[in-house]
Amino acid sequence: METNDIAESIGSWFATEQRDLPWRGSDVPAWGVLVSEFMLQQTPAARVIEPYLTWMKRWPNPADLAAAAAGDAVRAWANLGYPRRALWLHACATTITDDFGGRVPNSVAELEALPGIGPYTARAVAVFAFRAHEPVVDTNVRRVIARWLHGRSDQEAASTTRDHADMLSVMPPPARSPEFNAGVMELGARVCTSKAPRCGDCPISAACAWRAAGYPDTGARGAAKQARYAGSDRQARGALLAALRASTGPVTKTSLERVWSPAAQRDRALISLIDDGLVIPLARNRFGLPE
Repeated sequence: METNDIAESIGSWFATEQRDLPWRGSDVPAWGVLVSEFMLQQTPAARVIEPYLTWMKRWPNPADLAAAAAGDAVRAWANLGYPRRALWLHACATTITDDFGGRVPNSVAELEALPGIGPYTARAVAVFAFRAHEPVVDTNVRRVIARWLHGRSDQEAASTTRDHADMLSVMPPPARSPEFNAGVMELGARVCTSKAPRCGDCPISAACAWRAAGYPDTGARGAAKQARYAGSDRQARGALLAALRASTGPVTKTSLERVWSPAAQRDRALISLIDDGLVIPLARNRFGLPE
């Protein structure tokens, strides 16, 4: 299959098979795309839908969020995980309001300069909000590229330069590249999955180098698996932060001691939350969310 044929196949598949997600569609503002990209980092789309809708109803533009306390953003983040993203999103909204008149910038360079935004998020917003001709490469895209182009069972360790070059080498002309980017991402999320890929449902299986080679197990060389959550410092952090989110005001150290009993781990988790700016130490051994 030629590159244009592959792009057409992926585009046609995406047009009929894409999930109905609230951050997709021509009527979604750039701010909505940006919020979704923050929330989707290392988080499945199904978990993001409800928090995203609630967030956008409460803060439909950057100025609304910038006017709120950072602690309100942390509280609204609920159980999405990686709560520092809430602080970064609040800081991002403040910068957009102060430096860009409340309008999300459309260039990759300006987007990358915003708090909490890296190469992936900047390109995702530029492409999906402003239809820029840029490669958008997440772990799902890298898996598709690894199999389709390189005949590998899984992706190698991430390399922005290499990954962007790979994607650019197969992207269609600018008019169709946003749908192509989204289509490859959707393909990796739903068909060309890490485990049990559904090759019979893949629109480009005839062009897949991995399939042609007989599905060799070339080994995964991506990021290391995350440590177990139960009993971890991450769980302790989450428990302490949940107690603060549930309170209408500051909580005492005694209250936090009841939330998580192993003292050394609790203190370690609390210090890390303070270091991250997610918890503010107050007078009389009390703690609160940031103002």
